[in-house]
Amino acid sequence: MTEGSIVKKVILFAIPVFLGNLFQQLYNMADSLIVGNFLGSDALAAVSSTGSLTFLLVGFFNGTALGAGVVIAQYYGAKDYNSVRRAIHTDIAFGLLCGVLMTALGVVFTPQILRWMGTPAEVLRDAIWYTRVYFLGSMAIVMYNVCMGILQAVGDSKHPLYYLIFSSVVNIVLDIVFNGILRLGVEYAALATVISQFLSVVLCMRRLMMTRDIYQVHWNEVRFDGAILRQILQVGLPSGLQNSIISISNVVIQSNINFFGADAMAGCGAYSKLDGFTFLPITCFSMAMTTFIGQNIGANREERVKKGAKFGIICTLVMAEVIGVFMYIFVPNLVALFSDNQNAVQYGVMWARTVAPFYFLLAFSHISAGILRGAGRSTVPMFVMLGCWCVIRITYVTVITYLIPEIWTIFWAYPLTWSLSSIIFLIYLIKVDWTHGVLISKKEHYA
Repeated sequence: MTEGSIVKKVILFAIPVFLGNLFQQLYNMADSLIVGNFLGSDALAAVSSTGSLTFLLVGFFNGTALGAGVVIAQYYGAKDYNSVRRAIHTDIAFGLLCGVLMTALGVVFTPQILRWMGTPAEVLRDAIWYTRVYFLGSMAIVMYNVCMGILQAVGDSKHPLYYLIFSSVVNIVLDIVFNGILRLGVEYAALATVISQFLSVVLCMRRLMMTRDIYQVHWNEVRFDGAILRQILQVGLPSGLQNSIISISNVVIQSNINFFGADAMAGCGAYSKLDGFTFLPITCFSMAMTTFIGQNIGANREERVKKGAKFGIICTLVMAEVIGVFMYIFVPNLVALFSDNQNAVQYGVMWARTVAPFYFLLAFSHISAGILRGAGRSTVPMFVMLGCWCVIRITYVTVITYLIPEIWTIFWAYPLTWSLSSIIFLIYLIKVDWTHGVLISKKEHYA
């Protein structure tokens, strides 16, 4: 990442990341597609209503683990390989701890949170079962993201792709067997996801243990290094809090959507799956830029950092509008893949056509956050998201739905808050010198 053509390096890194996340979204979408078509609209509503809750905890721990990727990338770019090894083994120890905590929190608090969200009685039981099984597999989910982050931080985006393709196929096959053929219930859709994630972890960990490169994992070295852990938390904790803050906002949004009934839950849930799927090129470019910026700041290549950031921003804005036009045109057919309930389809189409023209704003916020995380300045995205995507969004939804109790008012919360965050990020990137890494200075590397 620190030498050669910026365009070529970023694109060649981003393509495997995109394909890997594409397959991950495919097997996430498989749950909803198979559940909706074989178990019915209520079952689809149960699965859809849990997305915000699962990401509330998964997003926090995975966001925190993201800090390790930035630390590893900066040390790798600086060729400080001793610190790379310490960061990797600290990251694994931290991931194991996070997996245990997420399992306990998810299993214990699932029923209370789903009831607080106003989940309708007819889908509550299935929603609880699906979410609890999902959280029982938290260790596999967290550790896969830890292993993937390590490989991507050192520039290897291909092997995570291979492992995801394999696990995606396994997940889809299990979904078809459990619910397409045997009709066992929504909890088995979650079980299929957990099994496939566990297989991904086994393959990723095998790669890390078998490699002869400097990032080889030795289990007898897995421990917390105080200095490294502080750096990981310096970047990762704000990212984790940011993810959770956004998730809390989405939980509030979901509770307001639940007020409009099971059809609204099913249709909006179907669109949310499509949204995660179609927006993948943007999120993957953001991930690629985090690694690119991290390695080049570690190598003190500030001019290369700025050129790479400009390229990433331009690419994401263009891709976002292409995606937005595609979504606006084809969303009725896409939502209908999940359910033949026309009321549910109408809700999903309404949401998509409200927000799709404004995808460029979401894209700019994502790529700006990715750039700043790579520079070690993850507190900036955290505060921007806290203010715009949580406080303002929740306030808007609470007030406007009281004054105008129509579901379209909820959908407008997204483009409005995307606009605010984009303006703030633009001002920061122009006015502030963010190219000086805050983890590794020009004069000193941790030994």
